[in-house]
Amino acid sequence: MALVLEIEHLLGVAFSAQNPAVGVPDWPPQPDRVFSALVAAWAARGERNDERRVLEWLEVQLAPEITASGGFARAVAKVFVPPNDNEISDKALSSKWFQFLEQGERPPKKGGYSKQWRKALGVLPSERPKAERRFPAFRPDDAVVRFVWRDVNTDAETMATLNALAADTPYVGHSSSLTRCRFRSDAVPARTALPRRRVYKGRLAELERAYHGGYRPSPGANVHAMLPTEAGAAKSIFGDRWLILEHVGGEMPDLRAAALVGKALRYALMSGYKRNGQEAAVPAVISGHAADGSPALVSHLAIAPLAFLGSQFADGRVLGFALIPPADGQLLDDEDFRNALRAVAAWKEDKGRRELKLSFGFGDLLLTLSGEGARRSLNPAPYVALANTWGTCTPIVLDRHLKAKRSDEREAEIMGLVRDACANIGLPEPTRISTGKHSAVQAAPSAYPSGRAPRWTGWRLPESLGSRQLAHAMIQFKEPVRGPVILGAGRFVGLGLCRALDPEKR
Repeated sequence: MALVLEIEHLLGVAFSAQNPAVGVPDWPPQPDRVFSALVAAWAARGERNDERRVLEWLEVQLAPEITASGGFARAVAKVFVPPNDNEISDKALSSKWFQFLEQGERPPKKGGYSKQWRKALGVLPSERPKAERRFPAFRPDDAVVRFVWRDVNTDAETMATLNALAADTPYVGHSSSLTRCRFRSDAVPARTALPRRRVYKGRLAELERAYHGGYRPSPGANVHAMLPTEAGAAKSIFGDRWLILEHVGGEMPDLRAAALVGKALRYALMSGYKRNGQEAAVPAVISGHAADGSPALVSHLAIAPLAFLGSQFADGRVLGFALIPPADGQLLDDEDFRNALRAVAAWKEDKGRRELKLSFGFGDLLLTLSGEGARRSLNPAPYVALANTWGTCTPIVLDRHLKAKRSDEREAEIMGLVRDACANIGLPEPTRISTGKHSAVQAAPSAYPSGRAPRWTGWRLPESLGSRQLAHAMIQFKEPVRGPVILGAGRFVGLGLCRALDPEKR
C-alpha cells in the first residue's frame, strides 16, 4: 500500500511556469509546488498546530513518484497587466500634491511621501503601469496527476488532517489553475516517474520566514534538485544543490575570464552583508577567510561558470554562473545570505525578476536568479552526476609550482598534483589520470592558447593565481563518485570544474 495524492485539474489545463522569464510550463507539477499549495491552505485555515505537525511529517518523507500523462504546451502570448503591490513614482506624486489641495485635503509634506501613500495611490487604475507577463499553460491528455509515496502507512487521524488541507487547496500553480485534491491510501499505480525537484526538512519553516519577511522567491530558485540515489558513493566537499544566476544583459566575457567574474560575484555578496549592516559578520563560508584574514579552514562557497559545452554544436559561451555551497547545503537557506543577495540584486518590477549588476572595464554584466528549465546548459545535472570518468571544462590551477625539469617528470608531477587535488575535496584516489593542454569536453578552450593566438585568448586569472601552472585533465575512478568535482587552487572561482563523461542513467 502507499499514500497517494490525487490532483485533478478541473479546467483540463495547468497554468504554471518554470521561470517567469521564459514561456515554459512546469508539467507535471513538482512536489515543491504542491507542498507550497498545501502550506497556503494551512495558513488560510488559521495555521492549526495539528495540521502543521502533519505538514512537517510530510516534508521529511522520501520524494514521491509521479504518475502523469503527456500532452502539449499551449502557445504563450505576451500580455501586459498591472503588477501587484505597485508604488507610484515620485514624479506622479508631485502632480498629486496639487489634487490634494483642490479636494480640501492636507497633502503629505513635499518630499516626505510615506510608503503607505505610495501604495494607496498605486492601486488607482489610472496610476498603475502595466508590465509584461507570460502565463505558460499545459494541456494534459489526462487531467489527473497522482503523487505516490511508497510504503507509507498513515493512521485515520493523519489521513483526515491531510484531506482537510487538500479539500481547501483550490489551485496548484497559478490561481487560474483550479484543482480538486484528495489523499487516499491505495495500491501503487503502474506508471510512475521520479520528480525533478523535491521537498526537504525545514521547507515549511522556510516558507513561513519568506512570507513574514515579505520575500517573494523566484520560481524554482530555492528547491533541491532530485538526484538518483546510491549507497556508499564517494562525494566531494561541495554541495549538489546550486543557486543559478543566468546572464540576461550586458557583454559576458568568455570562459577564459570566468574566474574574474567569480571573484567579482563573491565581492558583490560580501557587499550585500555590508549594506545590511553586517560587514563585520561576513561568514567565512562566503569570504573564504577567517576573521584575521587568513585562509578559512572550512569549506566555503564556490562560484563556477556554466557554459554551452559538451555537444557537437557547442560554442563555449558562458550562459550563467552557479553559487555552489559546501556539501551540507545550509548556506542557501541562511536568512542572512538571502538578505545579502537581495540587497545587491534589485527587484525589477517591469521584468518581474531580481537583477544583479557587476561592473567591469568593458561594461556592465546583468545576472538574474534562474528557474529550472530556463536553458539546458544551466542545468547542474552534468556536474553533480554519478560517474566514473570526469573531464575538466576549465583548466586546473595546480596547487604549487612545478619542480621537475624534464617533460616526463613534469607530467608525472602534474598527475600527482591532480591526485592530491582529488584528495583535498574528499574523493578517493583515481585509478587513471590523463593531463594535457586540451580538454576532453567539447568546446572547452585549451589551457594555453596556441603561439599564433592573440593575447586576449589567454586565461585571465586573479592576481593570486596568475603565476600558477594550468592543466586540463581526464580523471577516472574505480567506483562511481558523485559530483561536483572541482579541483585545484582555483576551485572556488570556477577553475578545475569537471563534467561527468560517463554519467550513470537513472
